[in-house]
Amino acid sequence: MSNALAPTDAPLMPAAAGRLGAPLAQMRGILAQPAVKRAMPLIFLIGLVAAGFLAWSLVSTPPQRILFANVTDADKAAISSALQGASIKSSIDGSGSITVAEDDYHKARMLLASQNLPKAAPGGYQILDQLPMGVSRAVEGERLRQARETELARSIEEIDSVAEARVHLATPEASVFVRDKTAPTASVVLKLQPGRALGDAQTRAIVNLVASSVPGMAPENVTIVDQMGALLSKKGNEANSASDARIDYQRRIEDKYREQLVQLLTPLVGAGNFTAEVQADVDLDESQATRESYDKEGAVISAEQGAWTGTKDGQAPGGIPGALSNTPPPASTVTAPNAQPTPGAPPAAGTTAAGASTTTPQKQSDSFTRTYETGKQVSVTRQAPGAIKRLSVAVLLREESGKPRSTVEIQQITQLVQAAVGYNQGRTDQVTVISRKFNAAADAADKGPAWYEAEWVPLAARNATALVIALLVLFLGVRPLTKALLKKREEPAAGNRPALSMSGPAGGDEAGPGAAPVSIDMLESAGNSYDERVGLVRGFTRDNPARAALAVRDMIKADAQ
Repeated sequence: MSNALAPTDAPLMPAAAGRLGAPLAQMRGILAQPAVKRAMPLIFLIGLVAAGFLAWSLVSTPPQRILFANVTDADKAAISSALQGASIKSSIDGSGSITVAEDDYHKARMLLASQNLPKAAPGGYQILDQLPMGVSRAVEGERLRQARETELARSIEEIDSVAEARVHLATPEASVFVRDKTAPTASVVLKLQPGRALGDAQTRAIVNLVASSVPGMAPENVTIVDQMGALLSKKGNEANSASDARIDYQRRIEDKYREQLVQLLTPLVGAGNFTAEVQADVDLDESQATRESYDKEGAVISAEQGAWTGTKDGQAPGGIPGALSNTPPPASTVTAPNAQPTPGAPPAAGTTAAGASTTTPQKQSDSFTRTYETGKQVSVTRQAPGAIKRLSVAVLLREESGKPRSTVEIQQITQLVQAAVGYNQGRTDQVTVISRKFNAAADAADKGPAWYEAEWVPLAARNATALVIALLVLFLGVRPLTKALLKKREEPAAGNRPALSMSGPAGGDEAGPGAAPVSIDMLESAGNSYDERVGLVRGFTRDNPARAALAVRDMIKADAQ
């Protein structure tokens, strides 16, 4: 069976090879035509120019940047018209985003912002104007919540550090039962500007803004998150807040001393020739003391209550009887028991003018209750935090011209630093000043970014690359081809000159492979030697057989006539 198939399969292989080689043969045949050969340099020149233009367009086109994404078709048309009117080239990529050159990005943003483009869908309280008649209460409540969220987001976006903001409000339904009441909450997502951050004061301001805009919302029910997922609001953590406040206070004190050192050393050693660090050990403990004192020596009786008992000795009545005996006795006075009369004082009641004593009571017992008024002094002492317990300052100086600074200079700078920070030896403060050579990396950081990191470098490199490509195409491609075409045009024009009318034998011996080609000018400038002219004719016939045949034909025709 195999023997039978062999003769039938053998002719198929050359046929297949012929079908595969047919296009190549046809291509070679087309390229072998004289017209195609003559036009090949021009085709190659056009292709080379097109390749250079393509390379130029690819290199000279600046990188594109997305201006706006996910905008409506109406906004795309309006944005394109505005950019075209301002001579700013724009394009729309495959995802439907509008892109412009990176150099024109900020200019286009400002232009469109001045024209209020793109015109976003109505938001805020404007969506309440589009409510149709007869909507349900649930739909109306959702629209009102959406309007409130949009207005809050716009208010938050007014802060410089915030690029975009989104607010989500969770407001539960009102209930008549106290146990079922739930406080509203809010979540805020912020997209900050590149390289910007929100401070604690700004975060608290956003929290209070949202909490004050929703009835019944407490500030601790507001959560703020940035675009990186970091939690910015701190809820219910008073201990951490107090700790952060203390650390912030210590940092402010250190920054204050550091700024003083910078202002002091900059005129002395120059900016960038020193670095200073301050470590302050701050007493952040708050203490309070209360003291009461009494004045025991200056006691004063405020009240006295008591009684005493005693006997009185009787005496016989005496004196001159008469009218005076019937007069009432004088008013009695209270005298201390067993009190001695004061010299020169008038006689007390119960004592006659003659000095005779009347009845004198005799004290037997007493009982008194006395209340003394004592002096009282209350003193409250409160020591506020913030006292510096210890201060450590380190200053590093750059060596001048690679030479260390002198000891006297370092001592003078040390004394200046001690005076600037309020050095106190009793607190065991420490101030250290040394002079060293700075690292090359630190020097580069002080000098700022390198010149090749500037914004104009990529643009200049792009234009220079495009110019080099154009010059290479011009000098390596266009110029050689142009010379070749001009040379081929000059050769036929020169061949139509007296070469066709010259006479002489067409045959002869062939010259060696190293012989130089013979031109018409060489034939015309040949000497009178016959051998020399024959040799030149033979060389011309060898190099230009077609033209030699035409010359022989013209000679035959001339002889026939």
